[in-house]
Amino acid sequence: MIDLMRDFVLRHRIWLIWPFKVLIITGAFGAAYLIRFDFVIPSAHLQTFFNLLPAILVIKLLGFWYFGLTHGWWRYVSIADVIDLAKANLAGSAVFLLYVVFVHGIKGVPRSVLVLDGIFCFLLSGGVRVLTRAFRENYLPKPFGGKANGGKRTLIFGAGQGGQMIAREIRQNPSLGLELVGFIDDHSDKHGQRFQGLPVLGGHDRLTEVCVTQRIEEIIIAIPSARGSRLRKLVELCRGTGVQFKTLPGVSDLIDGRVTVQQIRPVDLEDLLGREPVKLDRDGIRAYLEGKRVLVTGAAGSIGSELCRQVANFRPEKLILLDNSESPLFQIERELLGAHPDLSLAAIIGDVRDRARIEGVFNYFRPQVVFHAAAYKHVPMMELNPAEAVNNNVHGTQVVADAAVKCGAEYMVMVSTDKAVNPTNVMGASKRAAELYVQGLAMSSRTHFVTVRFGNVLGSAGSVIPIFREQILRGGPVTVTHPEVTRFFMTIPEAAQLVLQAGSMGQGGEIFLLDMGEPVKIADLAAELIRLSGHEPGRDIEIAYTGLRPGEKLYEELLIAGEGVQPTRHEKIRIARSVPVDYNVVAAQCEDLYQAARAIDIPRVLTLLRTMVPEYQPADNGKPRAYLMPASQD
Repeated sequence: MIDLMRDFVLRHRIWLIWPFKVLIITGAFGAAYLIRFDFVIPSAHLQTFFNLLPAILVIKLLGFWYFGLTHGWWRYVSIADVIDLAKANLAGSAVFLLYVVFVHGIKGVPRSVLVLDGIFCFLLSGGVRVLTRAFRENYLPKPFGGKANGGKRTLIFGAGQGGQMIAREIRQNPSLGLELVGFIDDHSDKHGQRFQGLPVLGGHDRLTEVCVTQRIEEIIIAIPSARGSRLRKLVELCRGTGVQFKTLPGVSDLIDGRVTVQQIRPVDLEDLLGREPVKLDRDGIRAYLEGKRVLVTGAAGSIGSELCRQVANFRPEKLILLDNSESPLFQIERELLGAHPDLSLAAIIGDVRDRARIEGVFNYFRPQVVFHAAAYKHVPMMELNPAEAVNNNVHGTQVVADAAVKCGAEYMVMVSTDKAVNPTNVMGASKRAAELYVQGLAMSSRTHFVTVRFGNVLGSAGSVIPIFREQILRGGPVTVTHPEVTRFFMTIPEAAQLVLQAGSMGQGGEIFLLDMGEPVKIADLAAELIRLSGHEPGRDIEIAYTGLRPGEKLYEELLIAGEGVQPTRHEKIRIARSVPVDYNVVAAQCEDLYQAARAIDIPRVLTLLRTMVPEYQPADNGKPRAYLMPASQD
């Protein structure tokens, strides 16, 4: 019955709004006369009041309609509404003044009445809205759209702009089932103050006490600027209370600074790693992407798909997605078309190792910018399949780079890895060989070849994070290869954005290094992920050490001896000093590698890799290699 009554009122509220507006306009005009004549209106002026009443009603009702104020009285009021009310009242009073002067005649109409009427009409219009919202949020029961009595008692950590926005939206949406109790904020000048009608109950030192005394069931960390070490401290404080907690995304993830309840989410590992927001030179990126034909290889992969998302924002003439995996390619195509309906898009099934197919694609689409992200990247798997690593990572890069030169592409950006530096595994060595080929080709080509080198990417396919999460869901143990193993990490969007940025800075032959921040211990990463899942490492879920895998080393590097490093105009991008590369020598070595890989001549593949990449030192880690050998060599 209550729902039916509420729905009936909402459907027919316009028939309540118009009479209420008539009452407010009449009341304001009458109050102006009463105040002017000390509540005793002379009969002559009373007659003037009734003569002018129809005109002022018509003029002001039309003004309210023109400014869109005929709906929404019963639900919300905001600063924007107040401004619209002021505009409507000012316009209505001005038109009414013109009517009095040029139609009715100003004689016999007190000037003060015209001024007071405008003031009273604005105060009554705004006051009714404010009182309606306040009554609805604080006194009506939830079925009528009021406060959520009995909802989850919620505390907001942070009484700044983000916290107040969240509080405002929660109070306007009782269906969320949250009952706000107050704020916690470390700024002492806010203690004892009230924001959005809620008290600031103290600083972080009172968090546990407040959670107990106020029976808090959920904490919302509403400090979008908190990243890394600061957020880790906040998480530890919240975890110590035993209360469920959530957070807002970082400042860089918020659109136009707007904070909504939909953005509240559990704290994730990316939040705690403290990656700072990337500042892009959007004009520089736009200069080489907007209106251009852009091709992305490996477009269905983690980095490739994010590159496609980022490129689409710069309005290319055409975006060509190239991948050998059908279903993921279909998914990213659908996603991009949904997000960018006007984007000219082509999804191409193709293998970067197939020269005829790649040359056909390049000849047809004539891409001006190429992002080469297609690669095999799993270290242990490539240790068992070195011929395929060489065929895909070296020969595939050679095919794509050659095609880019033949079709006259302006830029080609190759996505590389920190494992190419002093490699101890086949995957890293194959990527370093590909880097050398691209550097050599850049010496004699008008195409600007650029290589971008970075470390592990959080959440990418095959990264440790999804593996750890799966192990935690199974109840453990979480497996780590070695207690001291460290890796560089960055997020997928950050990596893709910096790849685009580096591409805009390259003149040809450079290797750009992305600022990976401080290396992170994988064991610490595993422990933090266990805690974020609501468990305690060592008590609820064990961490088991399995030993380094074939080709794996304890730490990664970003520079090879002799490369050096130089700054660029971007704070998160460095450039490795070029090492001279003879293209003819490198091209011959790549051809020999390709022929050995085709013949699955594993010993020769490894020998040629060591010749081409002298710093390649295979790490046996005490484990035998189990390469897939051809039958003739068994």
